[in-house]
Amino acid sequence: MAEKFKAPRGTFDVLPEQEPVRSWIHDAARRALRAAGYGRIETPVFEDTDLFARGVGESTDIVQKQMFTFEDQGGRSLTLRPEATASICRAYLEHGMQTRAQPVKLWTDGPFFRHERPQAGRYRQFTQIDAEAIGSDSPLVDAEMIVLANDILAELGVEDVRLRLGSLGTPATRSAYLDELRSYLRSRENELSDDVRGRIDANPLRAFDADHEGTRKVMDEAPTLLERLDEADADHFDEVRHLLDQNGLNYELDPTLVRGLDYYTRTVFEFECKRLGAQSGIGGGGRYDALVEQLGGPATPACGWALGVDRIALALEQTEGGKLERRDGVFVVAEADERQRALALVTRLRRAGVTADLDLSDRATKGQMKQADRVGARYALILGKGKATLRDMTSGDERQVDPARVAEEIAD
Repeated sequence: MAEKFKAPRGTFDVLPEQEPVRSWIHDAARRALRAAGYGRIETPVFEDTDLFARGVGESTDIVQKQMFTFEDQGGRSLTLRPEATASICRAYLEHGMQTRAQPVKLWTDGPFFRHERPQAGRYRQFTQIDAEAIGSDSPLVDAEMIVLANDILAELGVEDVRLRLGSLGTPATRSAYLDELRSYLRSRENELSDDVRGRIDANPLRAFDADHEGTRKVMDEAPTLLERLDEADADHFDEVRHLLDQNGLNYELDPTLVRGLDYYTRTVFEFECKRLGAQSGIGGGGRYDALVEQLGGPATPACGWALGVDRIALALEQTEGGKLERRDGVFVVAEADERQRALALVTRLRRAGVTADLDLSDRATKGQMKQADRVGARYALILGKGKATLRDMTSGDERQVDPARVAEEIAD
C-alpha cells in the first residue's frame, strides 16, 4: 500500500466544521475596518527577498532564521511573505499613494509564512488580518487603531484579553538608549544566554524577550526605554494614553515591551489572551515612522497591527459561549417519488439566497433527518404528498407550510 501523504510539518487543513468560526473572525474585522474607512488591498504572497531584509531588519529572527526563501527560474531571490506591513508600504510607494489624502487606510488578510517551531495555534503557514494607516504622525492614529483591534476582539467575545502598551521612542531616542543598554549588558555579559550575548551589538532589545533565567534576572534591573523618552516622545505617548482612557480601554504599561521587527518606533502594543498560556499573543503592532523611507520613499509616518486568526480561533474554543451556533439553512427531506420536486425546490431556494441542501444518497426518510442534523441545518422541510412540514431542528417545533413560500416562512 502506498504511503499516505500528510500536510507538511507546521501547516494544517481547515475542515468544513472549522470554517464558520474563521469566517466569523474575518467578517467581524471586515465590518469594523470598512466602517472606519479602511480599504482592502491584496499584495503578492511572495516578494523580492530584499524587501523584507531591508524593511523587517537584517538582525531579526524573521530574516535570519524564519523566512522561506527560494530562487526562481530567472535567478531572482524571492521570499514567501512573513508579514504584511513591508508589502503594503511597497505597494503604497509603487502606486503613488502618497499623492492621495493622508493617511491612507488599508487592510488585508491571508496566509503568511515563517519557519517557526510549531505550537498550538502557531504554525509555519498562518493567517492574519492586517491594518495600516500610512501618512500621519498624530496620536489619534495610534489610538484609533488600538481601539479598532480591541473592539474586534470584544465583538468576537474573546475573554481574558490583556492589552500591553509601551513606547520605543524615535530612532534618535532609541539609538542613545541602545548604547546605554549595550553597555549595561556587557557589564553583566557572563550572566546572559549565548543567543543574547551574540546579539548585543545587533539587537540588544531582544534581550527583554529572553526565556533564559539568568538573562531575565539581568533584564529585571536593566534601564528601560520608557525612562529615557525625550519630551516629544513622552508627549506623544501621553496623548495616546489619554485617548485610550477617554475611550474606556484598559491597558497595562509595559516598559519592556518590544516587537520582533526592527521598523517600530514610538507606540507599540500587544493583545494577549491569558487562556492560551505561554503563547498568549493574539495580535499587536505599533508605529513605524521610518519604514517607508527605508524602502526608498519620502519620510512618511505610519501605524499598523496584525491579528492572528489561528490564535483567535483557538482562544474562542476555550471561551465559554464562544463557539458558534452553526445551524443554518434548510435541508429538504423527500421520499423517492418526490426527489425531482426536492431538487427543483432546493434550486429555487438557493436562487433566492437561502442555504439549501437535499439528500444525494438515496437514504430513507429517517436517514435523511439524521443527515439534516449532521450537516447542521436550521430547518428540515419534509415533503409529503400534497403537503410540506417545516421542522425547527433546534426546538423540534413543526408547522405546515406552502413549499413555494419557504423562504418567506424562514424570514418571518
